[in-house]
Amino acid sequence: MRFLDKIEEILSSICLIVMTVLTFANVVSRYVFSASFSFSEEITTYLFVLLSLLGTAIAAKRGAHLGLSIITDAVGFKARKVLNVIGFSIATVFCAAIFFYGIKMVMNQVLLGQVTAGMQWPEWIFGSFVPFGAFFATARFMQVLIAEVKNTPEKNDEEVAKS
Repeated sequence: MRFLDKIEEILSSICLIVMTVLTFANVVSRYVFSASFSFSEEITTYLFVLLSLLGTAIAAKRGAHLGLSIITDAVGFKARKVLNVIGFSIATVFCAAIFFYGIKMVMNQVLLGQVTAGMQWPEWIFGSFVPFGAFFATARFMQVLIAEVKNTPEKNDEEVAKS
């Protein structure tokens, strides 16, 4: 299960490594051979989409998403809890919508036989990065939402006392 706890970090690392290697190789190729790899920009762009969605999942898991803390810091525990539950609910629904419409997009790409501009690979391969990444974001926001609903004043007081 430890692997599943770090799956987003592992996949993000792989994306970053591939993006870095491809971009570096393309730059070297451009300056040494005066020719670039036509596929490198395309793959890097698609991996950036996946990396962004995985980053969303990582931030949700760590509780590192930006928020308007001026409001939540000024209210009591119950109001903060309500605001957090509303916020995490909206984030979960939003990511679930990206997941749902991402699947529809991939189905359309398969149905239409779309191919990428540079490599002429099936578009659905890279299009699947959207629902794949959105799945992780949805799951992590759901976990945070459930944890927030289960958060009781006693737990909150213990956390504040430890700080």
